Parts: sequence; C-alpha cells; structure tokens
Amino acid sequence: MILKYLNRKAWALVAACVAFITVQVFLDLQLPRYMDDITLALQAGSTVSEVTRYGWRMAVCALLSLVAAMGAGYMAAKVGAMLSKDLRLSLFDIIKGFTPQDTGHFSTASLITRTTNDVVQVQIFVAQALTVLIKAPIMGVWALTRISGGSWEWTAATAAGMLVIVVSIGYILWVTRPHYKAIPALTDDINQHTYEHVTSVRVVRAYNAEHFQERVFRETSDDLRENDLYIWRRTSLLPPISAGVSDFLTLAIYWIGTLLIVDAVGIDERQRLFSDMIVFSTYAIQVLTAFMMVTNLIQTSPRSLVSSKRIQEILTYGIAIPDGAVKAGQDRMGEVEFRGVSFEYPETGAEVLHDISFKAERGKTVAIIGSTGSGKSTLLSLITRFYRPTSGQVLVDGRDVGEYERAELNAKFGFVPQASVIFAGTIRSNVAYGDMADKASDDDVWEALDIAQASDFVSEMDGGLDAEVQQGGKNLSGGQRQRISIARAVCRRAETLLMDDSFSALDFKTDKLVRQSLKARVKDATFIIVAQRVGSIMDADLILVLDEGRIVGSGTHDELMEGCPLYREIAVSQMTEGTI
Repeated sequence: MILKYLNRKAWALVAACVAFITVQVFLDLQLPRYMDDITLALQAGSTVSEVTRYGWRMAVCALLSLVAAMGAGYMAAKVGAMLSKDLRLSLFDIIKGFTPQDTGHFSTASLITRTTNDVVQVQIFVAQALTVLIKAPIMGVWALTRISGGSWEWTAATAAGMLVIVVSIGYILWVTRPHYKAIPALTDDINQHTYEHVTSVRVVRAYNAEHFQERVFRETSDDLRENDLYIWRRTSLLPPISAGVSDFLTLAIYWIGTLLIVDAVGIDERQRLFSDMIVFSTYAIQVLTAFMMVTNLIQTSPRSLVSSKRIQEILTYGIAIPDGAVKAGQDRMGEVEFRGVSFEYPETGAEVLHDISFKAERGKTVAIIGSTGSGKSTLLSLITRFYRPTSGQVLVDGRDVGEYERAELNAKFGFVPQASVIFAGTIRSNVAYGDMADKASDDDVWEALDIAQASDFVSEMDGGLDAEVQQGGKNLSGGQRQRISIARAVCRRAETLLMDDSFSALDFKTDKLVRQSLKARVKDATFIIVAQRVGSIMDADLILVLDEGRIVGSGTHDELMEGCPLYREIAVSQMTEGTI
C-alpha cells in the first residue's frame, strides 16, 4: 500500500536501479569464470601474459561492478527520499483536517512519531529493500544455475547451509516480533513525557517536581531500552550464524573436494575437479551472500512493517467529521443559529450541552456566560465544526455547518481562542495570518492593531511590524499576546467574530477600550463572545446564561439582573470583588 505513493519519476528510478543491479550481478558472476580460466591456464603451463590477460578482465569486471553498485545505491536512496517526502506531505495534508476528536484518537505524541520516526523507518527500509530484494533473487538464482551441474555432495552441503540460515531467521523473527510491535508505542510515551515536561517546565520547577518527572521519564526510557536489548540480543546472532555457515560451507566444499580428488583417476580428472571446487565454492558463497543480504533486511523489517502499518492507519483513517461540498458564495450574512442542539463528547458519553437554541443575527452581539464547565467553549467548537452535535442543528447563514467546505466555513469566522496562540515570526506574520498573508497591507495590519489596542506597544518594539516574535510569544506578555490574537481576528474582516474569553488577560481599562473600539469600528460583524466577566458583556444585545449545559437565562443585562438568579449571583459576586 505504501508503494502506491511512489510517483512516475520514482518508478523510473526503480527501473534504473533494477538495470544497474542486473549488470552488477552479471559482472560479479563472471569473476568465478575468469578464476576457472586462470586455474586451468596455470595447470596447463600458460605464460604469464596469458594469465595476466584474464587478471585484467577480472579487474575490469570488478571496476564496472563497483560503478553499477554505486548507481544502484544512489537510485535506491533517491527513491526512499522521494517516498519519504510524499508520505510526510500526505500525512500532513490529512492531519491538518483533523478535529480534536481525531487528534484524540491517535494522541499528539503518536502523530508526531508517525510523521517523523515512522516515516524515516519506512524510508530506510525501502532504500535497503530496493537493492536487496532485487539483487538477492537474481544473484541466488543465477548462481544456483551455475552450480547446478556440480557434484551432488557439494549441492547438498550448500542446501544444508541455506537451511540453517532459513531456520535461524524464522525462529528469531518469531520470538522478536511482539517486541518490534511495542517499539512505536514506547517511543510515543517518550515523546509524550518530553512534550509535557517542555511545555510545563515552569509548573514543574515551581513545585520542585524535577525528580518526579525524571523518574517517570527514566522508567519509560528503561522500558524502551529493555525492549530494544531483547531484540538486539537475539537478532545480533544472525550475522555470526551467517558468517559461521559461510565458513563451514567453504570448509565442507574443500573437504568434499579433497575426497573427490583423491578418488579421481588421472591427472586431468583431478585438475578438472580442483578447478570445479574453486568455482563451486565461489558460487556457493555468492548464494549464501544473497541469503545473508536478505537476513540483514529481515533483521530490520519487523520495525519498518510496524511503522508502515501505523502510517497506513492515518492515510486510511476516516475523519470523524467529513468535509462538506457547499461553497459560501458572495453573500455576507453573518447569522449563526442553534436549533435544539445537544452534545456529548464521544470519549466520555457525558452530555455537555442540552437543547440549546438561539440565533445571533448580523451585526448583533451575543454573549455567553456561566460557571466553569458549563459548556461555553464547547458551544463555539460546534460553530467551527470541531465537533458534530449529538442532536439538533448548528446553522451558519441558513445552512448546516456540516454542508460547507471546511475552508469556506472557516473563512466566515475570525476566531480568538481562550489560550492565545502566537506563532514564531513577526508581528506582521501573526496578524496578517493564513489567507490574509498576501491580502492585508501594512495599513490593514496597523488598523487591526489599533482596534485591539496593540498599536502602542508594537510601535515601540524594535522593528515595528517586523519585530521578532518568539515561539509561543515568549517575548510578549499575556495581555500583549491576547491583543495580537484579537488583531488577527479583526484583520481577517470576517462576518462573525468568535471570542472565547478573549479579554481575561486584559486589565479593566484596556478591556473596555477594546470593546468600544470593536463596536465602533468593526461594523456589520456578528460577535459571539464567551466571557467570565459580567463587565465585558453588559452591553451585549443578547446574553445567554449556561448552567450544566443548559440555558437557564437569556436576555439583556438588565433583564437578566431581574429575572435570572444565577446571572444576578455572578454579577453581584463580581461587584463585591471589584471585577466589573
């Protein structure tokens, strides 16, 4: 299945590799013939010049064989590299369409391992297998035809050596196969622990948990080490077994040949047997060499086959929420509607949202507030089709979100996530991001920054819009990162802005200025805001109060203060704490 990702150019290289290997094997098999000619010439008392002529022919064959081997190796390596590139691109193309549900099915650590280490394993195996699987059969069969007319005793000795190698390979593969299958999962665990430590290093140090993290990582590493040692302790027996069989086969051929020569009648018959013995031993070793080449390949094949299977699982994976076919068209409506929507996470089965119904009309602001775990962020995830409702419909501009092409649906929204996402690059690349990278001018970027109240600190940075931004925005404060995220959403000029608690890192003054600027300057856009602060949503056209996944109140701020006890309780508590 993996080979179907080879393109036409790669298959042309495979054909060239086959041609090079065929030439190489032909030349290698000519060498024993010249050895036979030299032996017979020496026995016949030929001159030095005649023997030297055969020697030069052997040298030319050896040199041409080397050139052919280098050509075959180069072609095989290039095929492996091309396959690796195409596999990574195919994997990335599929993974970028994953929803959180799909990512959770594999885990982030496993996806990283599959797109890096597993692809490398397949690349190495294909490059090796391409030469071995072509060369070994050609060499083995061709050499066997050359020795098929020899003594049956020599043939039996060769067959016995081949049998020993085949039995050894089969047994070792049988006992190590389960451990090869365990390698990717153990590698995933190491990646997971490394990722958790790097991303949580501040918390780890704050709680003096370095030794705990080290112990967990060491235990996982020890498991991988013991698994690898089990494999290599057994597979390391294959090379000495093959070498030993080769040595004993040579010894057996010469021992049998000695007995045959002693029993032969006449000097001519003995000379013929001596010459046949040398040629037969050379061809027999080439047959065993073909088997040893396969042995070395088989030694690495289980791990590569497991990696190939893991790659195939992604390439053939059916995405939980398939893409739709409807394009958005030119109409900009900016309407979002929930009709009796209920939702439960597939992995838990617990209902998070129950019978949610509301409509956000164009140019209006709908705010969502509630206690932690009430389903506020999940509601936004349904709008962007990260999850599919268990029942009911989520409509955008009158159509079910499942009907839209993914890119067309995403183009309707400007999204500000709860945790600000900042990419390594510059201020400009973070604000004019994605499909706006080639569309937004510097004036557009500055305008978006000004609306998000970020233009002041950006103008003071060295380079302005070209100021360097570290990975994750490490050189920016939490409030600065949040304002850059808001500017990114504004710069897109989307029909609907989805803001998931996007004012939490701002002080009250900046919070107010950003909201006023958005309302005054981002006209005709629909706002759906998730918030913790009542002060951030008091001027919303519609406020929804969620409690345990249900709407327990809806209306304006004044209406809810009178008719919704939960909202009033939240507002009063925040007034007491001075957070409004």
